[in-house]
Amino acid sequence: MRRICVECEREFDPFSAAKANVGGRIDTCHHCSEEDTVPYLGLTSGDGKGVGITILAFNTRGDRYKYAQAWADNSGANKGKVCQMSRNAPIMSGMKFRKVHEAGLGMNHKGKM
Repeated sequence: MRRICVECEREFDPFSAAKANVGGRIDTCHHCSEEDTVPYLGLTSGDGKGVGITILAFNTRGDRYKYAQAWADNSGANKGKVCQMSRNAPIMSGMKFRKVHEAGLGMNHKGKM
């Protein structure tokens, strides 16, 4: 699916690797995109049928990436249940973020309390 850029009127592929790296609005090509927003980070927690979700907004892409990696290591997403016994767990402090949304652990797999 090809689109026409609203800025330069050139045809481009909105799903190309170049456009994915640059980001920006879907109706601008990768040459005209100048968006520096950081995407939200969604994290899940819980065992079994109980699930919780937290959505965080970060100031920089670097902080978002570091937090996602540290969360995956500390939560067991990369290692299984042995993560709590690790002595070399990454530090998750010092990264600036705000909580956008949180749904508690009281929900089951059907979204009911």
